[in-house]
Amino acid sequence: MDDDDLRRGKPSCHKAFDEATAILAGDALQTLAFEVLSDPDWVGRSPASRLKMVFALSKASGSLGLAGGQVLDLNLTSQNPTLETLAAMHERKTGALIEASVLMGGLCATDESEILGRLRNYARPLGLAFQVIDDVLDGTADTETLGKPAGADQERGQPTFLSVLGEAPARQYAQYLIDQAISALDGFELDATLLIALAHFTLARSR
Repeated sequence: MDDDDLRRGKPSCHKAFDEATAILAGDALQTLAFEVLSDPDWVGRSPASRLKMVFALSKASGSLGLAGGQVLDLNLTSQNPTLETLAAMHERKTGALIEASVLMGGLCATDESEILGRLRNYARPLGLAFQVIDDVLDGTADTETLGKPAGADQERGQPTFLSVLGEAPARQYAQYLIDQAISALDGFELDATLLIALAHFTLARSR
């Protein structure tokens, strides 16, 4: 589906080895995530908390998350979607996985529903902003800077936030999303320094 030949400046798995190995490696890594979360020797959190983490990752990876979002992505090729359609698709892909990552980190520290709700409200716009900037960089940066082929989305006829909005409006949209993410942390009971720094990094990153 995403068959770029380079990732982080190195040959992608299907180039370094072959497509079968790349598919199997992806399957193995996804399974490994659930193995880690369900490991009975992990005594840092209660079984109930670990079960919540498994549920969060499962939902983010399945038909309501990454897999379903990827189906939408494949169907959008060479189409002209609205901003709302594009955002809904990426909320299921990048957004869902980033939200699950933040939520699982929260579950390592607390079971308080209010705090976890704030983390969700932080992570959702953050994940979408990450994808907006990713689209902008794909169409404006060079391959050496990105560590992956520049302009790959355009070559595949894949609609992006850059193609739908243009560079300046797309960056403004990303800023709006980051502001939303940070505002969700107002009055946060935990130290949100690193979460705020992550939001700023998402907006300022160059690769």
